[in-house]
Amino acid sequence: MRITCPLCGDRDRREFYYYGDAVYADRPAEGAAPEAWDAYLHLRDNPAGETRDLWYHEMGCSAWIEVTRNTVTHAVLATRLLAERGQTGEGGPSGEGEPKPRRKGKPE
Repeated sequence: MRITCPLCGDRDRREFYYYGDAVYADRPAEGAAPEAWDAYLHLRDNPAGETRDLWYHEMGCSAWIEVTRNTVTHAVLATRLLAERGQTGEGGPSGEGEPKPRRKGKPE
């Protein structure tokens, strides 16, 4: 699979670290109910079709990227910097509070 980094161009997916569903960028507000945090941390959809995921360009520019892809065909439909989400009027951070990459085998 090839992912187009908005800063570096077309790259092999092995340069990136897959973080998970893009909802990770939409943290509950401070003081949110425990149910909101439970849903944020534990509940995930597993759709067949179009999804939005977070990828970290670990072996490149270190940018957080939101990738829209189709889980059935494996086609990458769109990519954008995670920081651009706030500029389009959508929820989520605008460059601040981006998730830290987790390394396999190293607990946080």
